[in-house]
Amino acid sequence: MSEITGRIIKTYNGYYYVLGRDGVTYTAKVRGRLKKARFLLAAGDWVTLETRGEEGMIETILPRRNLLQRPLVANLDWLFAVFAAKDPAPSFLLIDKLLALAEAYDIPAALVINKCDLAAEGFLEQIRAIYEPLGYPVYFVEARKGKGLDPIRAKMTGLTSAFGGPSGAGKSTLLNHLDPSLTLETGAVSEKIGRGRHTTRFAQLLPFAGGFIVDTPGFGNIDLRELELPSVEAGFRELAPYAGQCRFTGCTHTHEPDCAVKAALQEGKIAQSRYDSSIMIRQELAEQKKRGKKR
Repeated sequence: MSEITGRIIKTYNGYYYVLGRDGVTYTAKVRGRLKKARFLLAAGDWVTLETRGEEGMIETILPRRNLLQRPLVANLDWLFAVFAAKDPAPSFLLIDKLLALAEAYDIPAALVINKCDLAAEGFLEQIRAIYEPLGYPVYFVEARKGKGLDPIRAKMTGLTSAFGGPSGAGKSTLLNHLDPSLTLETGAVSEKIGRGRHTTRFAQLLPFAGGFIVDTPGFGNIDLRELELPSVEAGFRELAPYAGQCRFTGCTHTHEPDCAVKAALQEGKIAQSRYDSSIMIRQELAEQKKRGKKR
């Protein structure tokens, strides 16, 4: 037996498929003492395991940079929020929810707008003006034609990236054009890890450009229960500097006087759509908290 370090690329039926630094994929289970510690293992986790042949026992879980709860995946380098310029119509609220989710889990995020050929006049300029000053890379693409994908491919090289967004935005088309061989590679591993049967709800890592693409079974419904934020402001980069500057503690930034956030909005330092999203998210979180107390 020997001990190696590897990364979990898939979980399935109590088994963990670990890609070792030696390039071998090991079928592994968890050592008993780790089970007693109420462990949580996710695709993307780095682990140590004792191996015999192509089987192994996971001994330890190495420290994580981040952990996304739904879908369950660890150590992401990028989260690409994919939305269509049209069909389906874009929602600033959904965009901001997904970006707030990335902020909550300390995951670098970028915005991808697909179907740019269908965009209404001025929409692309509006998107760029809102999100680029906040530090979010913005990519305009036409996935069906493979246009605009080179900068995204370069950003992903050697890293682990996930794609999220509403159904119909074109995520699958985008991924297929990023790497036409991805489907073939997926088919090659499906015999061992069962991907082709589509019976799992868990994420898995697929090799891509020296790194990985996280294949998620569904990443369109953004569940605000996953937003473990100390405040809504923490999910909005432009609001965070004003936290604690309002006259009233617990200011909702709606009707209170001497509100630093509303003042920044009036001065054009905060986009109206981002302000509106923050208010709606605050209200949704408050309602969920009330419902939780009633149970």
